[in-house]
Amino acid sequence: MKKSLGAQTLLHPTPVVVVGTYDAAGRPNAMTAAWAGICCSQPPCVGVALRRATYTHENVINRRAFTLGVPSRDQVRVVDYLGLVSGRDVDKFRVTGLTPVRSLLVDAPYIEEFPLALECRLYRTLELGLHTLFVGEIMDVKADPGILDEEGRTDPERLKPLSFAPDSQAYYALNDFVARAFEVGREITLQPPDPHVA
Repeated sequence: MKKSLGAQTLLHPTPVVVVGTYDAAGRPNAMTAAWAGICCSQPPCVGVALRRATYTHENVINRRAFTLGVPSRDQVRVVDYLGLVSGRDVDKFRVTGLTPVRSLLVDAPYIEEFPLALECRLYRTLELGLHTLFVGEIMDVKADPGILDEEGRTDPERLKPLSFAPDSQAYYALNDFVARAFEVGREITLQPPDPHVA
């Protein structure tokens, strides 16, 4: 029998992303977030939930754009730092040495050092209590060539993305190949039905 853990924000894996924005003065800012994920395929959209208290929340509202940087496991130290301090008080790019790159498609910067970046224009906003869900239409994805396979697709084993465990407050790396999607399940359809299963 499963044990009840109560109502909590517990889902695995939870991707670690860095939200890139410009503030009202045009200064680049970056904030680590874990409440994010793809939410539509046509148009291609991603959602990220941010607390109203954050500087990034204000920036997304004002600029109607953001980027999501996908860091690798080797960048966990700087990723954690970006979630510890506010861009209101600190120039995070000066402190970390990260490089903001001005998107040509949306009014937000992406981070050169992170291997993957999604450039998003604000598509929808939904107030959800403590958090606001920002849905961004993905205008382009920028990828380092080193994380692409021979067919030009992203390779998670090369990307080595981070995930966040909400209950233990820890980062984990995801990169083990398990099986091909839309193929491994076909093995079940090829087996004769078990007469003992209703």
